[in-house]
Amino acid sequence: MKLPEERIRNFCIIAHIDHGKSTLADRFIEKAKIIEQRKFQNQLLDSMDIERERGITIKSQAVTIPYVNKEGIEYELNLVDTPGHVDFSYEVSRAISSCEGALLLIDASQGVEAQTLANMYMALEHDLEIIPVINKIDLPSANIEFVKHQIDKELGLEADNAVLVSAKTGEGLDDLLEALVASVPPPHGDKKAPLKALIFDSHYDPYRGVVIHIRVFAGRIKSGDIIKFFFSHSTYKVEETGIFRIELKQTSELTAGDVGYIIAGIKNISDVRVGDTITLDTDPCKEPLAGFKEVKPVVFSSIYPVNSEDYEELQDSIDRLKLNDASLIYEKDSSAALGFGFRCGFLGLLHLEVVQERIEREFGLSIVFTSPSVKYHVHLTNGEDYFIDNPLEYPEQMKIDYVEEPYIMANLITPSEFVGNIISLCLEKRGVQQTLRYLDEKRVELIYEMPLAEVLFDFYDRLKSVSRGYASFDYEVTDFKATDLVRLDILVNGQIVDALSQLVFRENAVSKARMVCKKLKDEIPRQQFKIPIQGAVGSTIIARETISALRKDVTAKCYGGDISRKRKLLEKQKEGKKRMKMVGNVEVPQSAFLSVLKSD
Repeated sequence: MKLPEERIRNFCIIAHIDHGKSTLADRFIEKAKIIEQRKFQNQLLDSMDIERERGITIKSQAVTIPYVNKEGIEYELNLVDTPGHVDFSYEVSRAISSCEGALLLIDASQGVEAQTLANMYMALEHDLEIIPVINKIDLPSANIEFVKHQIDKELGLEADNAVLVSAKTGEGLDDLLEALVASVPPPHGDKKAPLKALIFDSHYDPYRGVVIHIRVFAGRIKSGDIIKFFFSHSTYKVEETGIFRIELKQTSELTAGDVGYIIAGIKNISDVRVGDTITLDTDPCKEPLAGFKEVKPVVFSSIYPVNSEDYEELQDSIDRLKLNDASLIYEKDSSAALGFGFRCGFLGLLHLEVVQERIEREFGLSIVFTSPSVKYHVHLTNGEDYFIDNPLEYPEQMKIDYVEEPYIMANLITPSEFVGNIISLCLEKRGVQQTLRYLDEKRVELIYEMPLAEVLFDFYDRLKSVSRGYASFDYEVTDFKATDLVRLDILVNGQIVDALSQLVFRENAVSKARMVCKKLKDEIPRQQFKIPIQGAVGSTIIARETISALRKDVTAKCYGGDISRKRKLLEKQKEGKKRMKMVGNVEVPQSAFLSVLKSD
C-alpha cells in the first residue's frame, strides 16, 4: 500500500570524508530490518570492494527505509547516500537536489572540516532543511561541547538542535529518526502535472541494461510509458518502475515525491546523464530541472598493458568499466615505448586510482599509467587556439604566443600549529594566499589559489604528513590563467622515450628532470656500453645521469710483457663497445615507468 505524500521524507547524509556516513546508513538499514541479518555486512551501500577497503563512498546509492514512530504512524524514508570525496562533488550536488533535508554529520573528535563546510553550503543553495548530527560520541577523544561551539560559530546552525549519535553502537538513533521526521518537510509535487523527474545516478545491470535512479518532482511514471531525455533527446519505453530496498523492488508506478528506479532497455550508459530531466514524450514538461552540467574530466593519463598481447583484453575491460562509470572518457593512443593503449580523462586523482585498481582487480590485467596531466589552453602566434592534455601534442616553442593552465581555489582547514608548514607547502606549489582566518583559538582556514597541475602529484600526501593528518582539503576548479610552460623530454641513449615526456612549469623543469634521470638510473639494467640518461627542454640538455658499462677484464690473460700488448687489447675492446653502442638498443623496463610516477 502506497503512503500519502505527507508521510514521505527524502533526505541525504553529507559529511567530510571518513566521518561515518556509510556506518550511519548501515544502522538505519539494520533498524528497518529490510535485509536478513545473515546477508548483512558493514558498509552495505558501498557495493565495491575498493570502497570497503578504503572506507570511502565512490558511487552514491539510494535506499527506501520504512519507519514507524513512537505514535505508531508509518513513514517512508528515502535515503540518498552521497560520495564524500571532492572528485565527485557534482554527483553530491545532484543527490542533494533530489532531497528536502540533509543530515550534516560531524565527527565528535575531529570537528568541522573543509568538506563539511563545502557540502553544507551546497545543501543551503538547494534550500534543504539541515539537521546537524554529532557522530562518534562513544570515542574517548570526543569533545561534544567544542563541536557544538563550532556548529554555532562556523556553520551558523542551532547547536541545541544537534542530535548526538554513535553510528557504530546505534546510540541516539531513535532520537535522530524522530528529529528527521519532525524537521524535514514532506515532498510537494503535482501528480496531475506533466512528468518531471531528475536522474541522480545510474548503474548497469548485465541482464536488464541501465537502471536509472530518479527522483520524481511532478507527474507519474509507470511501465509502458514512452519517456524522453531532455538533453540527449532520446526516447525509450519504460519496462519497470520500483523502489530501492537494497535489492530492486518493483512497484506499479512512481509519483511526485518518490525516489526510485526505472528500467527502459537502455544498452548504453552514456545516454543517461546524471542531472538530466526525464519527461513523457506525449505530454512533455515545459522546461528541465535546473543545475544540469556536462561533467568534464580534469586529469588525463594514458593506460598501456604491460604485455602488448593484452591490448584486446584492456579494450574490453575499459568498455565494461565505462558501463558503470559514465564519467570515464577514453580514446585510442599509441607510444613508441609502450605500444598501443588508451588516453583517458578522469574527474580527479582518486578517480584515476579507482579506475586503475578496478582494471587490475576485476579483469586481472597488469597495466602502466603515464604521468597524469591537466588540460592546457594553447594560443599560437597565428591566432589559433586549442586545448591539449597530451605532452606529445605540444607545439614548438616558437609557434606559441602564450599558454594558460587551469587554476583551483583550495580551501584548507588546519590546527594552528601546522599553519607555517602548510603555507610553505602552498608557496612551493605556486599558491597565492587569498584568505587566512582563525575559526577559533585552535583552527585556521586558509584559502589559496593555485595551479591544478601542482596538486596532482604529491600535494595531498605531503599535506597529510606536514599536518600529521589533521589538515583537511577541498577544492574547486575556477578558471584558466597564463603560465610559462615547457615540454620536458627524457632521452635514454639519445632516443626520446615518448611515454616519459611531461609538460612542466619552466622553473620546476631542472629539478623534475634530475629526479626522473636519477630514478631511471636505478631502474634501467646495465649494458655492455655506457648509457646516458638525459632530461631536455627543446634542444637544451638540463640534467644527466650515466649508467656505467659492464666491463670484462680483457687484460687478465697478460702476465708481464710489454704495456703495448695490454693497450692493444683495451683498444680492441673500446672499438667493440663503440660499435655495440651504435646498434645497441636499451630496453626500458616497466618498473622504470612506475618509479617515475611515484613521488618520494
